Amino acid sequence: MSQRIKKSLGILSLAIITSCANSPETSNNNEIMKNPLLAEWTGPYQGVPYFDEMKVEYIKPAIRKGMEIKLSEVDKITSQSEPATFENTIVPLEKSGKQLERAFVYYGIYSSNVSNPEFREVQKELAPEISEFNSKIIQNEELFKRIKTVYENSQKKPLADEEQRVIDLIYEEFAMEGANLDKEAKQRYTEINKELSGLYTQSSNHVLADEEGYVTFLDKNQLGGLPESFVKSAAQAAADRGQGGKYAVTNTRSSMDPFLTYSSERELREKVWKNYYSRGDNGGEYDNNEIVAKILKLRDERVELMGYDNYAQWRLQNRMAKTPENAMDLMMKVWPAALARVEQEVADMQKIADEEGDNISIKPWDYRYYAEKVRKEKYDLDSEEVKQYLELGNLTQALFFTAGELFNFEFTPVKEGTVPVFHEDVKVWEVTDKDSGKIRGLWYLDPYARKGKRSGAWATTYRSYNKLEGEKPVLASNNSNFIKPAPGEPVLVSWDDAETFFHEFGHALHFLSADVKYPTLNGGVRDYTEFQSQLLERWLSTDKVINQFLRHYKTNEVIPDELVEKIRKASKFNQGFATTEFLASAIMDMKYHTTDPENIDPDTFERETLKELNMPEEIVMRHRTPHFGHVFSGEGYATGYYGYLWADVLTSDAAEAFAEAPGGFYDKEVARKLVKYLFAPRNSMDPAEAYKKFRGREAKIDALMRDRGFPVPESKQK
Repeated sequence: MSQRIKKSLGILSLAIITSCANSPETSNNNEIMKNPLLAEWTGPYQGVPYFDEMKVEYIKPAIRKGMEIKLSEVDKITSQSEPATFENTIVPLEKSGKQLERAFVYYGIYSSNVSNPEFREVQKELAPEISEFNSKIIQNEELFKRIKTVYENSQKKPLADEEQRVIDLIYEEFAMEGANLDKEAKQRYTEINKELSGLYTQSSNHVLADEEGYVTFLDKNQLGGLPESFVKSAAQAAADRGQGGKYAVTNTRSSMDPFLTYSSERELREKVWKNYYSRGDNGGEYDNNEIVAKILKLRDERVELMGYDNYAQWRLQNRMAKTPENAMDLMMKVWPAALARVEQEVADMQKIADEEGDNISIKPWDYRYYAEKVRKEKYDLDSEEVKQYLELGNLTQALFFTAGELFNFEFTPVKEGTVPVFHEDVKVWEVTDKDSGKIRGLWYLDPYARKGKRSGAWATTYRSYNKLEGEKPVLASNNSNFIKPAPGEPVLVSWDDAETFFHEFGHALHFLSADVKYPTLNGGVRDYTEFQSQLLERWLSTDKVINQFLRHYKTNEVIPDELVEKIRKASKFNQGFATTEFLASAIMDMKYHTTDPENIDPDTFERETLKELNMPEEIVMRHRTPHFGHVFSGEGYATGYYGYLWADVLTSDAAEAFAEAPGGFYDKEVARKLVKYLFAPRNSMDPAEAYKKFRGREAKIDALMRDRGFPVPESKQK
């Protein structure tokens, strides 16, 4: 199951996560055939989801029936009289639950891409049931007894590498989820998970409600400073909301960020800023502060049942960082340099504000606006000018070119109507190996923001690759929130958004290049899984991509060399802001989960902790606590938000390996090792060992600090 779907559901047992199987259909064929969300996928590419037949009314019965079938398959495993072996216990567990896996694909689409009030009610009802189901799997004593037998036998007589990795991961997952607890503790553990699942759903839906509920409508005389492309998109957004003749700034990052960068209307900047950073923090029915406090207490109680001092200690034991202390150590090596840079940036901005006679002190809603002025003055770089060369169609072709050069993949558009899609905006491409012609999978792209779609950008899979289940084509998806243009207008994006587009495509390539035997091995280690995608961002600024795909949307002229040089010179610009807003969120995440939550009031704790860290008043956390969905709308990134920085250490170090190679970023030998050790194995190899095989040594923090223009610390090893 995709990381996105796992996040949206809270805790899912590994037994569910690893199911996309080919085990025989059970005796529920009639009910399955009546519900397309459970039915086996047919059609081209060895079957594709029935996105054209999905309805909210099918969700509840599909999930419930899928859980029922999964439990019956587990019963078959535990009812065997033969002693537990890898073949009679782990293999059928890996193959189980395919109906539920299919149902969760549709559940994930409704949750992330096409949510509506009807689905949210279903989601609220199902959340505790799903949690209870997870507990039935994880706390199945007979199942865990068999898993434990296979694991303990493997410690005496190791299995083949992939099989050993699978049993290690499965045993670890069950143990971490309380399988070794006594009966009373298991009961409480189950109750906690059930309550948490409901809180995660509430938290997520509250943020979505505030995103949909706070829209700033502008009149024509309030458009000062805004670029033409934004104005046209804002007009369309207003018309879509029944406000023709006005202009809408929606409460999403893709709308907020450019408005704060360009609008000369300071009072409106403040309003838009407050709308965005107050999501989940407006009081009333959609306020998340009380929910966050409950989540922290429940998480702490749950890990205490297993003997851990705090949630972070429990969570990080199987991550690359291993301990919260190691994660904090990395963050605090970077934090002082980021603060020092912010001080310089604010001074530069204040100078311009003073020179222009604005008579203000820089506030958070001013930062982007004056930073853009500094960028123009220091580097003569106009972000709006850069956008003229970043047209979405060309960028998509740039993705395909990069995938062809590094992975030998070819992308061909699938004829409309051949593969069902869940929205008219979604387009699909066939992915093949250029030499063999073998189909690797399909790539779905859902590029535009709309009502009911969560903000941000993400990647997911509808079907992953594994040899155990027949090597079916991967079904991978990228999802963005670009503002949909008026008819006939191009989609022009910022450099940051173009990097994000490459980033998320890196996740898709990670899915598409998988070469593993077992479903479990398609999982990932949280502070490693962002590395591959962050690395792919580097190809956006390579000469081959620039010369072929960064072309003016009107004239088709290649972006001028002097503009490219300005972009490269400005690459370290505003790193104080970017690093500080991210690190503040990552450090707060760790602080929340290493502090006794008994008396934590999120609003007070956030404010006081940031004060202790000397957080600049001109910057706010990238994700303030009440809308920190990574951490409080599920558990995927809880105490794991630091992982982006951990992965960035690997990214910067790996990028230097390409830069130093004879063929640069297109060096065939380095690319071969990239695919062999860092993409294809997924989680079949320990990440630290995989990186050493690629690089010949462990990663160092030096390259990261150089990339950001920060001083390299004396202690050079990460």
